[in-house]
Amino acid sequence: MGRSVRQKRKNRSSRATVQTHNKSKKKLNPLGNDIIARNWNKNETLTQNYRRLGLATRLQKVAGGSDPILTRAPDGSAVAHAARPKRDPLTIDPTTSGSVGGAVREVRVERDARGRIVRVLDGRAPNPLADPLNELDSDSDSDSDSDSEMEEGGGGGGGGAAGRRQRRAEEHEWGGLSDREEGEGEGEDEQEDESGRPEVIRQLEKEARRPVLRTPRHQSGREVEWLQRLVDRHGDDVAAMARDRRLNPMQQTAADIAKRIKKWRKD
Repeated sequence: MGRSVRQKRKNRSSRATVQTHNKSKKKLNPLGNDIIARNWNKNETLTQNYRRLGLATRLQKVAGGSDPILTRAPDGSAVAHAARPKRDPLTIDPTTSGSVGGAVREVRVERDARGRIVRVLDGRAPNPLADPLNELDSDSDSDSDSDSEMEEGGGGGGGGAAGRRQRRAEEHEWGGLSDREEGEGEGEDEQEDESGRPEVIRQLEKEARRPVLRTPRHQSGREVEWLQRLVDRHGDDVAAMARDRRLNPMQQTAADIAKRIKKWRKD
């Protein structure tokens, strides 16, 4: 069968055929790191691979276009949910207990002879930043207040209060970690690392901690020959070597030439 009129007309046309290449469908081949290349899955995208390996594709937050994270429901089906933004620990939360605007239901107060409130005894210190050590600070303050009240109230009980404070100080005195506690801490850290982080992260950290050996720079034969000609003509006058336009066409400074000569003579 002969060719159609449409095909003949298309061959005579001067307009070139537009061909588009979709680079996003091109298979990625990571060659930057051997550890990532060994654990790379070519059927997944770059974001999916990095998420599976525990890495971040970018340092800033994702602006959009990320696929939802699939989780398993109790019946076994996959349920997609959007990634919840992580709460900033430094964000001031007005609904926390003891913070500004929090609901206070009952407190112990101290009143004077006229019935006016002088101070709050068991009130918690404001903690807008959710500091976990804030409660410990308030406990120590309350203990010191109670001790001072006991000293002021009873004259004969002063020795008992002092003895209690001394015993409390001895109990809280820290004498360092014992061998057993140190061993337990190391085991817990290793167990936490093995269970919490992927193997790829530990391999990358191990590779990053490897010291980089500096290779000493060796002078080439042409550089040694050039320095020999400079020394033969000018001796130890590095300023004259720097001004010599014929032997120093690259205009090396006097300090640079002196450093090169020192290294050449040392070798």
